Amino acid sequence: QVGDGAGTPTKIGVAECTSILSLFATGDASIDAAKRNGKITKVHHVDWQVENILGIIGKYKVIVYGE
Repeated sequence: QVGDGAGTPTKIGVAECTSILSLFATGDASIDAAKRNGKITKVHHVDWQVENILGIIGKYKVIVYGE
């Protein structure tokens, strides 16, 4: 948990997926999945991260901050 209750987010939810050769993917990196994982009902803001290894493996992460 983060925040001080004064309009700042108090929960964090994360969702991830991995892609191989842009043909096969596993996981769910949607905002809805991150909200569910963090038990968030009100979204404050969303961040994302991408890691790509030689165009072969891609890792995607969505981070939702909220209440």
